[in-house]
Amino acid sequence: MEAIESIWEQYHHKLHLFIQKRVSDSFAADDILQEVFLKVLTKIDSLKDSDKLQGWVYQIARNAIIDYYRSHAPLEPPDNLIAIESSPSDKARQEIISCLEPMIRCLPEPYREAIILSDIEGRTQKEIAEKANLSLSGAKSRVQRARTMMKAMLLDCCQFEFDHQGRMVDYSRKEKDDGDC
Repeated sequence: MEAIESIWEQYHHKLHLFIQKRVSDSFAADDILQEVFLKVLTKIDSLKDSDKLQGWVYQIARNAIIDYYRSHAPLEPPDNLIAIESSPSDKARQEIISCLEPMIRCLPEPYREAIILSDIEGRTQKEIAEKANLSLSGAKSRVQRARTMMKAMLLDCCQFEFDHQGRMVDYSRKEKDDGDC
């Protein structure tokens, strides 16, 4: 026990400063210091070379700091990551919907209903199946066919440019004589 008291007297102040530089919360630094000395107390017998005591104690402190940060890691992504989400804003979404409405109106009724429910209202395919009295696979097929029809209409009216990862980077309206776009 005297050995532990001697280690405490020799290292606690410097070790506390070492921990406090790495952990901004002073209460957490106190807790970590206490954990370090508890581990020193329980594991002192595993130290084979007393000349390496200082390095051993500081390694215990580094590991305790790492454990502290692991246990206090944020559970939600930082706010700045949420701002970079891939879905368009409400305003942009409404603009897209208003541009697509004439094409949606051109779809046959069952496909029009399927695409409105799935892609505009955000309903699940299970909900679409129940509403249209279809099996789940029937609803999935209907939504997929509606999307295929919409894609064909879009490709007929617009020229799209994609980057190497398949993301749309530009588009332009095709000049058509019939004015259907």
